[in-house]
Amino acid sequence: MVTFKKAYASRNAPYGLMFHSDRGSQYTAFAFRKFLDSINVVQSFSKKGYPFDNATLSDLKLSVFSYIEGYYNSKRPHGSLGYLTPNEKETAYWGQK
Repeated sequence: MVTFKKAYASRNAPYGLMFHSDRGSQYTAFAFRKFLDSINVVQSFSKKGYPFDNATLSDLKLSVFSYIEGYYNSKRPHGSLGYLTPNEKETAYWGQK
């Protein structure tokens, strides 16, 4: 519940929020349900045994591509690459040839 409270507060307590999760005991506990009710958050669960029922493969592909190309390759330096980003290392590599 602590993690949810921090995330909720960091987003300025959005009104009309729907919280979707699997059916883990931390999300189905009475205390958590009571807390969500107190802040008017609607709770949504995945089907039993299928935690990805609201995701699509195309959404996943787009999210992974956006992360890799938008952040990982262009903005995240790597110690193993001399603290260059993968894009910077590739540019340096091809510039040496």
